[in-house]
Amino acid sequence: MTDNIKINVGVIFGGRSTEHEVSIISAHQAMAALDENKYNAIPLYISKEGRWYSGDALKKLSGFRDMGRLLSEAFPIEISVNYGSREIFARAAGLFKKPWQQRIDVAFPVVHGTNVEDGSLQGMLEMTGIPYVGPNVLASAVGMDKIMMKAALKEAGLPVVDYRAFAGYQWENDEDEVIAKCQELPYPLIVKPSNLGSSIGITRVDNKEALAEALELAFSFSRRVLVERAVTPLREINCAVLGMPGDIITSACEEPLNAKDILSFSDKYLAGSSAKGMGGAKRRLLAEDDPLCVKIKQLAARTFETLDCCGVCRVDFLVDGNDGSVYVNEANTIPGSLSFYLLEPAGIDFSQLTDRLIRLALERSRKQARLTTVYNSNILAQGGFKGKK
Repeated sequence: MTDNIKINVGVIFGGRSTEHEVSIISAHQAMAALDENKYNAIPLYISKEGRWYSGDALKKLSGFRDMGRLLSEAFPIEISVNYGSREIFARAAGLFKKPWQQRIDVAFPVVHGTNVEDGSLQGMLEMTGIPYVGPNVLASAVGMDKIMMKAALKEAGLPVVDYRAFAGYQWENDEDEVIAKCQELPYPLIVKPSNLGSSIGITRVDNKEALAEALELAFSFSRRVLVERAVTPLREINCAVLGMPGDIITSACEEPLNAKDILSFSDKYLAGSSAKGMGGAKRRLLAEDDPLCVKIKQLAARTFETLDCCGVCRVDFLVDGNDGSVYVNEANTIPGSLSFYLLEPAGIDFSQLTDRLIRLALERSRKQARLTTVYNSNILAQGGFKGKK
């Protein structure tokens, strides 16, 4: 296969997110896994200031140790906002230098957290008509917001732990009332920012004093906060789902081994080599015929379809160590390391995973193109519009 018929894949990563560095690791894993005979990987990096860059220098993970030097070797870019153009171009070029310009056949967002994974980036791609890997705007937004996700899953009849939800203005107006409502649930409690991932800002509390501190911390990250009953003794089980509604496969079920009460950011990304991302965390896999594994796979599939996900999603579960009750904790619509390590036991390696994700994106784009989104009428040609309605 020659270069001129390769598919140009714009791998988007970084962003104005607390999970910026995690995104960089995941994106470099994905770029390394892309089949060079089929795909031309074009790095599209969003800095913490929200500026876009491209260039071959961004393909080297080691370069991110010196961000100033790296960005001097890359170049700032813009994406055409004209629907269907699919073009990116250098923002400035030298007087005698031909402007750099490239067409993107499909975007591959490998992003985590607010401003990127929450539907913001997906909305931009929808507006510009660029096919993209992963969840659509709605699935991204609901999947990123823990409160909305809990409500949607509960409405669909999926098991979730008891919880309370609060907005920032409620905390500012009456801290005592918020704490009183939290204490309607039994201790210990888990306090979470509503729209963050990677366990950032999450605290387990056992008393009123610790609860107030945890709420203050969570509200420093998010304007809405979720408080839920802690499952104890706790087992955490994760399962990935790949595909689109109506055509999905479920992965192996993993049980992380580091965490006691909450799987922390350090457990997820710093326990092993940082270049391995979530793939470096310690875990054990459940036997495929284990009744718990069978049940979790079924719940993971239902969660994926309830949220109308697409691509690869990791669904995290809480299991009560006493009575065996299983609860859906959350769905990670663009999981760290794209959960490649969970799909390998099913015979899907990382290269096959990225290939399948791109094919899913292009298939969804073709289906979307067949829908009626613009309706032609002659209402404006009729005239007669004067003053107020």
